[in-house]
Amino acid sequence: MGEEGEDPQKLKRIAAAAYDYDNDPRWADYWSNVLIPPHMASRSDVVDHFKRKFYQRYFDPGLVVEPMPTSSSSQAARPSAQQASSSSSASNGQSRQRNAGSTGRTSGASTIPPSSSTPLRWDQQTVQFSVNAWVFIVAVLAILPLVPRNLSTRAFMLAFTGTACTSLYSLYSLYGKPRAWNLQAVQVWFQSVFVSKDFIYFLYCFTFATSNLNLKLALIPVLCLALEHVAKFLRQNFSRSTLYRKYLEDPCVWVESNTTTLHILSSQAEIGNGFLLIISLLSWQRNIIQAFIYWQLLKLMYHAPATANYHRSAWAKIGRNVNPLIHRYAPFLNTPISAIQSWWFR
Repeated sequence: MGEEGEDPQKLKRIAAAAYDYDNDPRWADYWSNVLIPPHMASRSDVVDHFKRKFYQRYFDPGLVVEPMPTSSSSQAARPSAQQASSSSSASNGQSRQRNAGSTGRTSGASTIPPSSSTPLRWDQQTVQFSVNAWVFIVAVLAILPLVPRNLSTRAFMLAFTGTACTSLYSLYSLYGKPRAWNLQAVQVWFQSVFVSKDFIYFLYCFTFATSNLNLKLALIPVLCLALEHVAKFLRQNFSRSTLYRKYLEDPCVWVESNTTTLHILSSQAEIGNGFLLIISLLSWQRNIIQAFIYWQLLKLMYHAPATANYHRSAWAKIGRNVNPLIHRYAPFLNTPISAIQSWWFR
């Protein structure tokens, strides 16, 4: 009877292990938002645990995910403690005291690492939540039309600065720092960081935080990102709160169930910012360097696994609507568009 009850879960675990996570852009986005210490992110059992949680969330809610496996240091210390206790029973009373003291020190030392790792992860999540909540508030102030201009401008800069800081903090918590400060080690580290979502959003925020052009549309990806992080933290840590269940549960559930919609909206806003920067080249606020850098960033978003799916879908939709008009009314643009496309797909 017990084996029959376990068979469905065994099949579910096999299906979860066989799923192709690398080709699913949602997994890259999900993994980039997991806040764990760098030494745990490199462990295969930890990665498999979060893969099962991802599979449970998006494909099979009936999959039972076991708690995070603990470190094996305490388990390895148990046989030695048992041997010490058995040898102490054959020795005199003075040796018993020494063995008991050493056993107490061993057991005390084995319990220290788990207690120190949990607050570290909690601190990371709390810092991310605090800054993202602050970013969400100032971004709303910056985007509202009735806010005074000087306050809106400051809120605009603070929103991008805060998001850039959280992106850097997330990069450091996930990837750490290079193993050595030489060219080869830095290059290997940078290659792993370069296509991550946090690095892309750091470049995005840095581009607008250092610009004199205040585009309200540029705040939409920042708002969506902050809203997603805040809702995730509230659901994980305040689900039993009366205030949360009364006022915040429905909005947080809506955000978590519509993350794909938020990502599509962000990608469309990011592409729209690129065209607005091109239009701004005709005004006195033009910044050729910023426009060039931002289009390089859009190209990176098109090819990076964390954002490629949404950007390619948005560009395909633009192509379906614009290409017939160009072929019909402006065929002379086909040659420059072909040159741009050859650069874009390189």
